[in-house]
Order: sequence, then C-alpha cells, then structure tokens
Amino acid sequence: MASIFSRIIAGEIPCHKIAENEDYLAFLDINPRAEGHTLVIPKQEVDYIFDLEDATYAGLWAFSRKVATALEKAVPCKRIGITVIGLEVPHAHVHLIPINRVADINFERPPIQLSQETFAAIAKRAAAAFEEVERK
Repeated sequence: MASIFSRIIAGEIPCHKIAENEDYLAFLDINPRAEGHTLVIPKQEVDYIFDLEDATYAGLWAFSRKVATALEKAVPCKRIGITVIGLEVPHAHVHLIPINRVADINFERPPIQLSQETFAAIAKRAAAAFEEVERK
C-alpha cells in the first residue's frame, strides 16, 4: 500500500507545495510545530532514510538545503531546525522547522493550528523564495 506521501506525490491528496523536481518534493506539514514547518521527501518510497541509495540520500540533503534557505527568507526565524524521526509515515522524510528557540522543535507538544489561508500564504512566499534560490 502506498504511503500518504506517495499519494501526495501522485496528486491523490492535495498539499501546500513549496518546491519540486524530478526526484524530491517539499510541502508544508499539516500538523506543524511552527509556521513554515516543511517536509522534504524523495519521490522514491523508501521507509527508512538510511536505506536510501547514496545518490538519493545526498540529493535529499542538497534539496533540503535549498528549501531551508528559501524558508529562512519566507518565514521570520533565527534558524531552520532539522529533524529526521521517521516513525510517523513509512516514507523517508526530513522535517525543516523555522525556530527561534529549541522548544519550537518539540514534537511532544501539540501542533499549532493554522487556517488554510495561512498555509496557502506561507506556501506561496516559500515557493517564490525557492525560485529565487534556484536562479542563483
């Protein structure tokens, strides 16, 4: 059975897309820990990040770096926190979370609530910033 992320890649489930290329996709987390919380995934469905082939693993981090650079431009924050947990969805993914303090990346606290309009506005700003990053 395809993971929820594979269904997002296939267009069966909508997402607030930040960036996409042939091999990777970045979109806003629907249960964010902070505004701009983004998931970056390889399009190849592999459960555990350390089971990715070397080229896919390296490409995931390179793509994540570009997305993080865009997020810093789109969402006010001190840093972009990074975490890989891998228990929630059986599809390798990186969490990029705009943070101002360590507590902003705490997965034990409830997610913040955002309207669809807020999600859309963040995605639009981040996608535009990603396009700038890509042009450089």
